[in-house]
Amino acid sequence: MAMIKFAPLRIPLRRRLQTLTVCLFMAGFIVAHLFSWFMVLFLACFPFFTVFIGAYLLWMFAVDRRKTPYQGGRAFPFLRRLPIWSYFRDYFPISLKRESELSPDGNYIFSCHPHGVASFGAFCNLATDATDFSALFPGLKMHLLTLNMLFDMPVWREVLMAFGLCSVSKESCLNCLGLGSGHSIAIMIGGAVEGLDARPNCFDLTLAKRKGFVKVAMLSGASLVPVFSFGENDVYEQWPNPRGSRLRQLQEKFVSALGFSLPIILGRGVFNYTFGLLPHRKPITTVIGSPIAVRKVDVVDEQEVVRVHSLYLEKLEELFDRHKADHGIANDQKLHFY
Repeated sequence: MAMIKFAPLRIPLRRRLQTLTVCLFMAGFIVAHLFSWFMVLFLACFPFFTVFIGAYLLWMFAVDRRKTPYQGGRAFPFLRRLPIWSYFRDYFPISLKRESELSPDGNYIFSCHPHGVASFGAFCNLATDATDFSALFPGLKMHLLTLNMLFDMPVWREVLMAFGLCSVSKESCLNCLGLGSGHSIAIMIGGAVEGLDARPNCFDLTLAKRKGFVKVAMLSGASLVPVFSFGENDVYEQWPNPRGSRLRQLQEKFVSALGFSLPIILGRGVFNYTFGLLPHRKPITTVIGSPIAVRKVDVVDEQEVVRVHSLYLEKLEELFDRHKADHGIANDQKLHFY
């Protein structure tokens, strides 16, 4: 008991609201998609709701399953501007920086690193206006992309799409980018596997073999924009799982089977700073780099994919090197691509 560091009883209301907002986010991240099925099946047990639930599920799976989440979603822009997101932002806090302006006449693929445990930086900066994304990049219409399986979850899929989230499939990427000028997508390139490396002072990125986003850029003519969130990996400790260890192998098999990872995270709680599922209050700064122009093609050439991918890795490293000193990272620290 003596080793547990408890939070003080007297804490300003704004900090309580910040913690509450992050609690709600984590509830959505961890259990809401499963709870949505439980809620729907529970309500279906009552005759008054049975017809409505049946009609909704029929529409969802027979009509809309492969439609709206793969064709740009149905975002409600006012949700990006809700005051609640300022509390989410200030919990860490999270900030946004840009290296150059982006023309609203173009289309862009925001390639985000690192994934972290829950991609707090990408969500706050790109799915909300808490850090003034719309003011920094006027005219851009952002679609943050996530796992396909989440759009098979009743009700929860509607919540995700309301915030502008869409499927991360190739079909969805091309459809979103083809909606017109300014439409852009944000992808966590390393995905769930990269979340297994989310720990302080770890700069391992699952990127060496990830070339699908480059092919999408070539087929759509969208520019690639490197994005790095400094501090994303600092908000959780993680149980040691070095590459090749039995734990890591089990975690990677889980990712292959279900599409998401189960890192054993060591965070904080609501009333203590020692253990729990909440992230620690550590600053996250998302830096959006300069665009890399990609020539549109009808047929992808593998040699050109390798060239553009190599160029992207080079530009991402340069972005990291330009800003690492500002975030207390040693001058000789480099990114590691796996």
